[in-house]
Amino acid sequence: MAGIIPQRGQQGRESERLRLDPFVIAGGDASPRDQRDLMERPFFSLSKTKRVASILYEAGGQRVEIHGLAEHGMATIWDADVLIWAASQIVEAENSGVRTSRFLRFTPYQLLMAVGRATGARDYRLLKAAVARLQSTVVRTTIRNGEHWRRHQFSWINEWEERATRDGRVEGVECVLPDWFYRGVIDRSLVLTIDPAYFRLTGGIERWLYRVARKHAGHQAHGWLFEIAHLHEKSGSLARLSDFALDLRRIAGRQSLPGYRLAIRRGGRRETLQIRPAHLSTVPVDDAVDGHGISGADAIGTSGARTPVKSLA
Repeated sequence: MAGIIPQRGQQGRESERLRLDPFVIAGGDASPRDQRDLMERPFFSLSKTKRVASILYEAGGQRVEIHGLAEHGMATIWDADVLIWAASQIVEAENSGVRTSRFLRFTPYQLLMAVGRATGARDYRLLKAAVARLQSTVVRTTIRNGEHWRRHQFSWINEWEERATRDGRVEGVECVLPDWFYRGVIDRSLVLTIDPAYFRLTGGIERWLYRVARKHAGHQAHGWLFEIAHLHEKSGSLARLSDFALDLRRIAGRQSLPGYRLAIRRGGRRETLQIRPAHLSTVPVDDAVDGHGISGADAIGTSGARTPVKSLA
């Protein structure tokens, strides 16, 4: 007999599931999609080591604060696979005319298979730990401010429960996503498709860099030029700038980002990273999603460099 096992943090308040219609995810196949606001800013820890040091980032008049609890640590960029999968399922359903909501009902098997994970007992435990970090991480941001408010605060998952058999086998999961994230997914201009090979990237900086590349370089033949010190600041990484730069050089040497080519450029004491599409035809974009403008010399967009071109937040 199966029974609902409530998770910590849900007691003492009314469940949102009582007033939301569930979005039941029946299939697992959906093109992976990412939410654009999350693709370049430091919303997640880039290390699998537990992080409790907060992230504070501000640029272009927009602020991001991320706080993790000592018990679980901050949600990581690998944990964000849960959000990417959820966004993918929501967009796929919306495209098919299926009504969705922030209240998701699914099986762990569906999620794990879609993001390229194994489905053994250990993998289910790791998924539960990821969901716990997503729920316990506190996000404060001024991105997408409404007319009458200045800052939004939420967790990546508002609440969740699992259905399990008496022997502990998980049969299903229910979770509620925050309104800020859900609205950013159903707005098609704020979603980009990503390469399924993204899930095979093993490094935290490597994964973050792919998301930056996907958002900025897009279909631009000459790509985008980033000052490495600027990338370091935008990543929220706890690594020293020198170690961060070394990681970027190694990633450029491996050419491991699917769909993109990387090149390190040096000019005096300045070091920059150029990211450009490897094969434009293999980098899909959803309808109604516009690319970032090209600016600066040689038609290469520049971010963080001391030149009179557009600087990206």
